Amino acid sequence: MRDRNSNGSPEDAGQAVGAPLDLNLLRTFLSVYRTGSFTAAARLLGLSQPTVTTQIRTLERQLDRELFERRARGVTPAPYADELAARVVEPLDSLAAVAGPAGSAEDAPAEPVHLAGPAELLSRCVLPGLAPLVDKGVRLRVTPGLTDPLLDDLRAGRHDLVIATFRPRGRTLTALALNDEEFVLVAAPTWARRIGTPEHLAATLHGVPLVAYAEDLPIVRRYWRHVFGRRLVRQPALTMPDLNGVKAAVAGGAGITVLPRYLCAGELASGALVLLHDPDDPPINTGFLVQRPGTSGNPHVALVRDHLLRAARDW
Repeated sequence: MRDRNSNGSPEDAGQAVGAPLDLNLLRTFLSVYRTGSFTAAARLLGLSQPTVTTQIRTLERQLDRELFERRARGVTPAPYADELAARVVEPLDSLAAVAGPAGSAEDAPAEPVHLAGPAELLSRCVLPGLAPLVDKGVRLRVTPGLTDPLLDDLRAGRHDLVIATFRPRGRTLTALALNDEEFVLVAAPTWARRIGTPEHLAATLHGVPLVAYAEDLPIVRRYWRHVFGRRLVRQPALTMPDLNGVKAAVAGGAGITVLPRYLCAGELASGALVLLHDPDDPPINTGFLVQRPGTSGNPHVALVRDHLLRAARDW
């Protein structure tokens, strides 16, 4: 028997196998590869977790290769698994697109598309533009949340698409650049008049109350470092884990904050908020549209993905 740590190619392994590989085993392998978890793959496939484990072990014996390294939380693909996934993903996804999920009837309605992302971006930019999809019969299940847990849920098969505030690491997910959001430093008109336009703005702002999304000032700290070139060491006067709430507090006169421009464009236009600084090089954050590799068995996932990529040009 050949050593499992051998660097043979997928073609070499295929030649060593006496019989064609079972498509069901390959489907199970691809689900584990995409989700990074036997449990999540079992949920997607409608199988028990022991069945998935048995199928992966059977495939490993047939290929004479270790496919996954078992971890405390989930599994990590072995190098050979990356090669195998690259070979089987397109034919398996093409077959699934023809047969439908689990061989369902051709006229069965498509499953809902599960979309997730930051609450503010969903409410302000995404949801208002989804009407054309709903009119086409697309059903949507939208979940707000923070990027890290949403990506975990995507790997586990709970979401189809996630709008992420950063590009995910690793090869188990694919990410396309979606939009750039510009961050702006704002305050209510009363505070803007008190602050004025001093030569050393960062020093002047030291005594002004800060309103933030979280205690560690994630967005504000980034603005200070990028624009003023200094580290911000301050405690916020008010925190709320909702940027719309932060915006409302600042518009009411609670202090200053940093917000994505798209979220406060209306208030800046009306004068409810005032731009305190307009640097030549404002901080920018790129959002990404993330999904598991390959083509989903639900054709509406591609519709939603392509719609979002087009719509994001106008956000």
